[in-house]
Amino acid sequence: MLDKRAQILLKTLIERYIAEGQPVGSRTLSKYSGLDLSPATIRNVMADLEELGLISSPHTSAGRVPTPLGYRFFVDTLLVIKPLESGALQRLEGELHPDNPQRVIQAASQLLSQLTQFAGVVMTPRRAMTFRHIEFLRLSEKRLLLIVVTPDGDVQNRMLFTEREFTASELTEAANYLNQHYSGQSFEDVRGRLQGELSELRQDLIKLLTAAVDAGTQAVSEGSEQYVISGERNLLSLQDLSQDMRRLRQLFELFERKTSLVQILDVSLRGQGVQIFIGGESGFSAPDEVSVVTSPYKVNGEVVGTVGVIGPTRMAYDRVIPIVDVTAKLLSSALSQH
Repeated sequence: MLDKRAQILLKTLIERYIAEGQPVGSRTLSKYSGLDLSPATIRNVMADLEELGLISSPHTSAGRVPTPLGYRFFVDTLLVIKPLESGALQRLEGELHPDNPQRVIQAASQLLSQLTQFAGVVMTPRRAMTFRHIEFLRLSEKRLLLIVVTPDGDVQNRMLFTEREFTASELTEAANYLNQHYSGQSFEDVRGRLQGELSELRQDLIKLLTAAVDAGTQAVSEGSEQYVISGERNLLSLQDLSQDMRRLRQLFELFERKTSLVQILDVSLRGQGVQIFIGGESGFSAPDEVSVVTSPYKVNGEVVGTVGVIGPTRMAYDRVIPIVDVTAKLLSSALSQH
């Protein structure tokens, strides 16, 4: 635990570094901390904070900068959240209205980016993977094309390889069975019921239907975008990131791979309210200089997705947190009314 004096100096140092982007020296701390301390005393406290791993000295500079651990202590213990500015609140309320779910998700992502000048991201709602209609098309002896039509009218295709050759009439029979008994249900439910209910069908047809359900789940989930992201280009102009090509490459790999970002968003689905991931502490491959601020949103009381902002660790958390929080609440409201 830090004593009160050390906490005030750490808070002042991080606030000045966020505001100015320059290493902070003892003279600046003396001026802004409100503490009546000698430069020697301030330097001693700085040395203690450095030993604890909360700040570090870059190169030959006399000043100090926060470490990821320092930022973590700051956001958990010292941060005072500002209420959202009325202009930003009016913009969010004005543009997140319940018309088209996809449009409101896109709008939320863009607003997060515009209001923070970082990248805004919205995980699309996790829905049960359902189908309206299924067809099998025979391509060769043991090769089939599975055609899945979703309730929204999207069409997804998947290749299936079978152990034996099926006739056209058997494929029609299998497709009719799925369409008549299970249309509109989730693939997950269908999988659970197949073994219990299909005593009247032959075992090889049951295998075909099970393979179709597995492939259909994959086709539908891959066919839907897992998240919408806006403003990645904002990060290119940030001094903290743009000066180091390795960091930028890491960051854009995070966007391109998608799995790491989806995993970070997934983690926040299980949390309460706003969560802050600083650098690599999410457990996924985010650069140390990047923070992700997230909050889950709900549809009709059920958590279905996450909104977030991706930016430098040197961000004004007191301002970004309420933007993310209010966006999540307004998105919940808009999608629940739809």
